[in-house]
This record gives sequence, C-alpha cells and structure tokens, in this order.
Amino acid sequence: MSKLSLIIKREFIAKVRNKSFIVMTFLSPLLFVGIAVFVGYLSSMKADLKTIAIHDETGLFAKEFKSDDEYKYVDLSLVDTKILKDSIVNESYEGLLLIPKATDNKSLEKGIQYVSNDSPSVMFIEDIQDVISKKLTQENYIKSGLDTLAIKNANAAVDIKLSKASGEAALKGLNEIKIAIGGAFGYLIMMFIIIYGNMVMRSVIEEKVSRIIEVIISSVKPFQLMMGKIIGTSMAGILQFFIWAILGLTAMFVLSSIFGVQMGATSGIQGQAMQTAQSEMGGTIQLYIKELWNLPIATILISFVIYFIGGYFLYSSFYASIGAAVDNETDSQQFLLPIIMPLILGVYIGFFTVINDPHGTVATVFSMIPLTSPIVMMMRIPFGVPLWQIIISMVLLFATFFLVVWFAAKIYRVGILMYGKKPTWKELYKWSKY
Repeated sequence: MSKLSLIIKREFIAKVRNKSFIVMTFLSPLLFVGIAVFVGYLSSMKADLKTIAIHDETGLFAKEFKSDDEYKYVDLSLVDTKILKDSIVNESYEGLLLIPKATDNKSLEKGIQYVSNDSPSVMFIEDIQDVISKKLTQENYIKSGLDTLAIKNANAAVDIKLSKASGEAALKGLNEIKIAIGGAFGYLIMMFIIIYGNMVMRSVIEEKVSRIIEVIISSVKPFQLMMGKIIGTSMAGILQFFIWAILGLTAMFVLSSIFGVQMGATSGIQGQAMQTAQSEMGGTIQLYIKELWNLPIATILISFVIYFIGGYFLYSSFYASIGAAVDNETDSQQFLLPIIMPLILGVYIGFFTVINDPHGTVATVFSMIPLTSPIVMMMRIPFGVPLWQIIISMVLLFATFFLVVWFAAKIYRVGILMYGKKPTWKELYKWSKY
C-alpha cells in the first residue's frame, strides 16, 4: 500500500507541477468566457440584407410580404421577367419570386416559382409559402361568400394549463430544464473521462518509450503502477475542477456585486420599469425556482461524485492498458474508437430518449449498462429515479470496474515491456490469457 501511495503522490505532483496544467487551469475559464462572449457577439450581429424581387402578375401578394432586417422585398411586377432573371444571374438580387396569372386559385397553388443562383433555406421557402397560403385562403373565403371576420373570430387559441395530481400547478418546459441539468453533469463526466483518460495513456506511453518503466516495475507490481497512475491523475483532475469552481463562484460574486451597484444607480423611471417587469414575471419565476428546489439536489450531487469516480476509473483502465500496448499515440487510434463510442452513445441516448421517456425501457436499460450509466443515469436522476435503480447501477459500474482492472492489468503487465511491434486486437486477447 505504501508503494501505491508513493506512485499516486508522484503522478499527482508531476501533473500539478506541469506548466501546461497550471496554464490551462487558469486559462481555460477565460477561454470559455471568451468563446461565450464571442458567440454572443456573433449571434447579435445582423445578417447581410438580402433583396428579393417579386413579379406578381395577380397584384394580390406583393404587398403581403413585409421587409425585415434579413430580407427586403421589392415589387418589380412591371419589369419584364427576362430582365429580372438576368439580374439574378448578375446577382443584383438574391432571388426572384414569380407569381403568374391563373384561371383559379387551385392552378395558382402549383404555378408559383422562386428563382435564385443558390438554393434557399427551407425556413425561408416555408415563410413564403405561408404568406401566399394565407392570402389564397382568404381569397377562397371571399369567393365562397364566407365572412372572413367571423371566421377569424371563430379561430380558437387553446392554452392547456398543466397541473399535478396533488392539485399543484405544473410548468411547461420543466422537462427541458431537467434534461439540461442532467445533461450538463453527464457531459462533464464524459469530458473528464476523455481528457484525463488520454493523460493517463500519454503518461504510460512516455514512460514506456523513455524506458523509465523498466526501472519502475523492478520495484513495484504493474497493477500498482497502473492504479497509481489512474488515481494520481484523477486527483489532479479533481483539483483542477475544484479550482474552476472557486474561480466561477468568485466571478459570479464579483459580477453580482457590480450588477447590484448598477441597479442602485438607475433612474427612478428605469427602476419603476424594472419593478413592473419583475412583478409580471415574478410569479412564474418563483414557480420555476420552487420546482428546481424540489429536484433531488442531494441525490444529483452525490450521484455525480460517485459516477464521476466510477466512470473515470473504468475508462482509465482501458486507456492505461492501451498506453501499455502501443509505442506511440498514432498506434493508439485504432483502439480508442471502441472506447469513445459508448460515451457518445450515452449522450445520444440521454438527449433523444430520456427527455421523452425518462423511465422507459431504453433509458432504464442504458442507465444500468456500466459503459453508459454514468451519463444516462445522471440525465435520468432529475426526473426522479427509484433509489434501488441508482444503487444497482452503481454496483454494476464498480463491479465492472474491478473486472476491467483485472483484465487490463494482464494486458498492462505484458504490453509494458513490448517494443517495436504494432499490436492487434488478437494479440491483446492473447496477452490477457497469460
């Protein structure tokens, strides 16, 4: 045990003292903030204004199209269509909407064309179709002698109110909030596994290539060395996340303080406007906050830590055995895809299945499978998962971890001293039988 603790200490200190670790620990939050600000800036930028020419021979639709910040509609019904088409070729206009004359509205529905050099977006075409369809429908009502105002007043706008069986009011969009919370925790686990699993693998490869490993294993068992690398690297990763959490909380406190000062400095009219907006939204916000506090917060946090550790240990065993089997990172690529695929599958299962049916067969099964349970179960827990399912999932995860460690240790023991040959899956299987 003393040897294992020495290896853990060595790996931890080596990672923490590494310049790249120190730089990325303090630079990564700034990068994330910078990316978020940059994306926000790009989203706030207005798109280039596109001019759409309309040639309307019926005289019914040109005025129905309203220009906005993205599209400008120009009525050129009096201009010859050949000239307009030449203008499209010369890129004077983004596109040309041709609405021909027709004997009846039915034939007009199939006779409208949109001419452009580039294929337009589906949303843009759907918007055009919607405008024309509404106008044609209104014309059909008039020709049929129907009162369009009465029809408009007869249109029903249904707003279904949600409530719980206990009689309390429920909120729309709560499932999306729950899957966002669970997805954030699941995504953190996946990123931690990939980033620090690769660190374990690179560490093994570096020591193997430099032949330092031959000296180390003369004093310790390969199993102890592998576990020391996994645990030491995980401790460095947890320290990094802990520092990020402190920096994040500090930043939030500072921004809140600054925001509070700005709020106090606003004028009376602005303050009244804000109070009015807050009073209108206050009831809904309070309901959302109440629902969020009703989530199993303690279960989410405790489960996150356990799945965080179990998932990392499980996958790091694979990464360590791969690092021992190869001589460079290029050779490791053929073995990494089968490891990463379950993680990606877990994310897809979570976002496309859990949100619609969190307690269904697919979501439940994949939250029990050890290779996907750290992600899928974390996405299910905000929806309320029975405790026995969480316990079974955790037991299976750690049982699989011990099985994989036993299996990976055999590959590690043989592969750590193998040089100059690119291993195959068949050879790895042979090593596991020694």
